[in-house]
Amino acid sequence: MSLTPEQHKWAKRFRWISLIEGISFLVLLLFAMPLKYIFGLPLAVKYVGWAHGILFILYIYTVFPTAHKLKWKFSRTFFALIASVLPFGPFIFDRNLKKSQHVDF
Repeated sequence: MSLTPEQHKWAKRFRWISLIEGISFLVLLLFAMPLKYIFGLPLAVKYVGWAHGILFILYIYTVFPTAHKLKWKFSRTFFALIASVLPFGPFIFDRNLKKSQHVDF
């Protein structure tokens, strides 16, 4: 599927937000939470959790306009939302998006 310049811009923006949100989730799970529960350093979860929360909201906020601009079916939009709550979900969804819509950075 060939994208218009505006669609390409939306897809790239969504991919960046998706990847950053996915990384923040992994940092929260793999670094901040062990620092809190193993080493008793709760500030790691506080700050990383705040950053991840903001990025998560930004991700959800961009799913719907991106789905509209790229004319996603309901199922793709649904999987984009599900991907946001799975640890490696944004990366898997991104790979699928890259293959199906030929979006590169």
